[in-house]
Amino acid sequence: MEALLDYEKNTMIICRTPLRISLFGGGTDYSEWFKENGGAVISTTIDKYNYISCRELPPFFDHKYRVSYSVVEHVNNIEQIKNRAIRAVLETFATNLKGLEINCAADLPSRSGLGSSSSFVVSLLQAIKTLQGVSVDKKWLAENAIHIEQSVLNEVVGSQDQVATAFGGFNKIEFCRNGDFTIDSVKINQDRKTELNNHLMLFFTGFSRIASEIASSQVKNFGKKVKVLNKIYRMVDEANEILETDCDIRLIGEMLDRGWNLKSKLSEMVTNSYLDSLYAKAKKAGAIGGKVLGAGGGGFMLFFVEPEKQDLVRNALSDLINVPFKFEDSGSQIIVKN
Repeated sequence: MEALLDYEKNTMIICRTPLRISLFGGGTDYSEWFKENGGAVISTTIDKYNYISCRELPPFFDHKYRVSYSVVEHVNNIEQIKNRAIRAVLETFATNLKGLEINCAADLPSRSGLGSSSSFVVSLLQAIKTLQGVSVDKKWLAENAIHIEQSVLNEVVGSQDQVATAFGGFNKIEFCRNGDFTIDSVKINQDRKTELNNHLMLFFTGFSRIASEIASSQVKNFGKKVKVLNKIYRMVDEANEILETDCDIRLIGEMLDRGWNLKSKLSEMVTNSYLDSLYAKAKKAGAIGGKVLGAGGGGFMLFFVEPEKQDLVRNALSDLINVPFKFEDSGSQIIVKN
């Protein structure tokens, strides 16, 4: 009877957390850099999401944990879970739960430069804490996602994705030498934001990559790339001023082009002959600038293209999937609790 009563009280939680596009400052959000030099990025979340549903598992099965992502796992102990991120979150925050069913879904592929790994961790953290009846704020989500990825999983990752996906919106995020961060909305009105959104095109290159491997190569080069990283850092304030004023929006495209050239100098793994050819094709067709998103090496590419030239760029990159998107402001949120 007790088990049946527990089952009747079973609660389903669904958390939705956005993916993000980083525009400027990427690379300066690694602690190996900003704890010595400071760092900053400008990024925005978009209307493409990670979804996590979770509930306490009903007491009728011969396993205590059911985890479904690209595979399905049935195990009796948290330490048996093969998915490292899920295991790390549960071992850190959910050992008091007797059993769980977790289902994961996403709008776009993982390991593709849109902050999906951090979005996933943020979403799972919020779902678990909500299931436990604990309300947490967005800073808690960001800080603990950083802790899970950097200190528990020991991944070589920056700190911007966790902040961006937890808070949502179009933001300037600054990383302090003491390890803290501040987040300020870019003061851009809706018309200006729509104008920028209408100039951006997102393409999937057709293959994903392991970001931490590329990031490791960048971090190892930091001592040799101080001038490059300082230029990348200064671009954040420059872009912020353009966005917050009535300057020609095409200046952002020109800045992205400069940023592409700077980022490619951080590591030979950031780009390759295939990505270079895609970038050249897009520019020849009319793109003003662009970038490979995330650490680089593959995944998604973003291009700044005037609306009247977008069909030309789309045709030039006809082998790739063009993904329309809109900026979003919600950040991580619980969308179902019943």
